[in-house]
Amino acid sequence: MATVNTNQGAMIALQNLTRTNDQIGVTQNRISTGLKVGSAKDNGAVFAIAQNMRADVAGFNAVSQSLSRASSTNDVAIAAAEGISDLLIEMKEKALGAADGSLDTASRDAMNEDFTALRDQLSTIVSNAEFNGINLVDGSTANIQALADVDNSSFITVSAENMSLSGSVVTLASTATVDTAAKASTAVATITTSLENVNEALARLGVGSKKLELHESFVGKLSDALTAGIGNLVDADLAAESAKLQSLQVKQQLGVQALGIANSAPQIFLSLF
Repeated sequence: MATVNTNQGAMIALQNLTRTNDQIGVTQNRISTGLKVGSAKDNGAVFAIAQNMRADVAGFNAVSQSLSRASSTNDVAIAAAEGISDLLIEMKEKALGAADGSLDTASRDAMNEDFTALRDQLSTIVSNAEFNGINLVDGSTANIQALADVDNSSFITVSAENMSLSGSVVTLASTATVDTAAKASTAVATITTSLENVNEALARLGVGSKKLELHESFVGKLSDALTAGIGNLVDADLAAESAKLQSLQVKQQLGVQALGIANSAPQIFLSLF
C-alpha cells in the first residue's frame, strides 16, 4: 500500500543517519581528546578503574615528593658530617702539635688559636646543617620519616646523628683548648674517639640515603607502570579512529542521499493524477 502519511523508508533512513551522526560524534570526541573512555558514560566500569588508578598515581607523586624532601635533608646532614670529619682531622693535627713538650709558649698559643677556630667552625657547621626546617646533626630531632606508600601506613625512617660538641658522637668539649701540653694530649685522645664516632655516623647516614634513593626509584617505576596501565584502559587508537571517521563520513553522505530519495518517493504519486 502506497501512502503519503507514513513514509517508512524515510523513517528508516533517518534512524540510520541519526545513528551514523552519533557515531561520528563519538569518534570525533575520541580524536580530539585522545581518549576512548573520557567519562563514565563512555564505559562506567573502565572509567571507575581508571579513576582509582589515577588516585594511586597522584598518591605516588606525594610519596615521591616526601622521599625527595627526606633525601635532601639527609644529604645536607651527610655534607655536614663530612665537613665535621675533615675539621676533626685538622684539629687532631693541631692538638698533636700542641702536645709536643718541646714547643715554646708562643707557638702553642698560635696552635691553640687555630684549634679553637676549628672548634667553633664545627659548631657553625652543625647549626647550619638544616633543610626544610629540619636539622639531623644538632640533636633537635630524633629522626626523619618519609612516606613509603599511598596508604600512609608505611614509612622509611632515617635516624638523626647528634654531632654537637660534648655530644654522644663528638665527645670533644665545647670549651676544649690545647693551650697546655696536658690539655693537648687529652684532646688528641678525645678527637680520635670523636673522629671514629663521626665516621660511623656518616656510614649510617649513607645507608639511610641509599634506602631513600632506592625506594624513590621504585616509586617512580611503579607510578610509570600505573600510568601506562591507565593509558591501556582509556587511550584511543588515533589511527583506527581516523580511519573509522572517514568511513562514517561516507556513510553519513550516503544516509543523506537515502533520506532524500525516501522523502522524494511520495512525489511519484503526483504523476498518477
